[in-house]
Amino acid sequence: MKNIRHPLLVALAFLLPCLTGSANPAAEAPSADTALAQLLAGNKRFVAGEVTHPDQSADRRIAQAGGQTPFAIILTCSDSRVAPELYFDQGIGSLFVIRNAGNVLDDHVIGSIEYAVEHLHVGLIVVVGHAKCGAVAATVAGGPAPGRIRSIVESIRPALASVKDQPGDKVDNVVRSHARRGADILAQVGPFIAEGVKAGKVKVVAARYDLTTGTVELLP
Repeated sequence: MKNIRHPLLVALAFLLPCLTGSANPAAEAPSADTALAQLLAGNKRFVAGEVTHPDQSADRRIAQAGGQTPFAIILTCSDSRVAPELYFDQGIGSLFVIRNAGNVLDDHVIGSIEYAVEHLHVGLIVVVGHAKCGAVAATVAGGPAPGRIRSIVESIRPALASVKDQPGDKVDNVVRSHARRGADILAQVGPFIAEGVKAGKVKVVAARYDLTTGTVELLP
């Protein structure tokens, strides 16, 4: 007789070890404000060329294998020059990072962030756009976008419309607007994020990374 297993049970068999071993219950996540201060301090070191590469030892790697303890969630672009662990000078298990071209939101991205908020108890979400973003530049240039690149452009277009009459560098204006818009949307997504924001346990902020200076600027 064949050993037939339901596809859902097979999936759960793979998923449950990941979920149960994903968080370290002994570690208490810092407050959102403390977490943000840690990120900004790390960025200050990065800009000054005084990085300390914290939590990158063999001991840290081994400790985090038993359960991750990120203190911040970062949504940013896939651009090869934009690596949060580097420009925030952080180490293994410190940041829960989601990256895609143009730091756009979709159900997969939001679900990943919800997981980190609900199961890893992370209280800080930072949406980081960056200078000279190619996805934003393509949106500003207009015209048809080939293949599934179109979905990225369509996600950024509302930010372009919001700054159409704003003076200055149009690409950079859209970068800033798009990051703010992403943060605003996330803060209202229920149940986990919105409830956390309302309770004062979750903070969502927008930021812009400068490719030249390395500075992360918080956006109002």
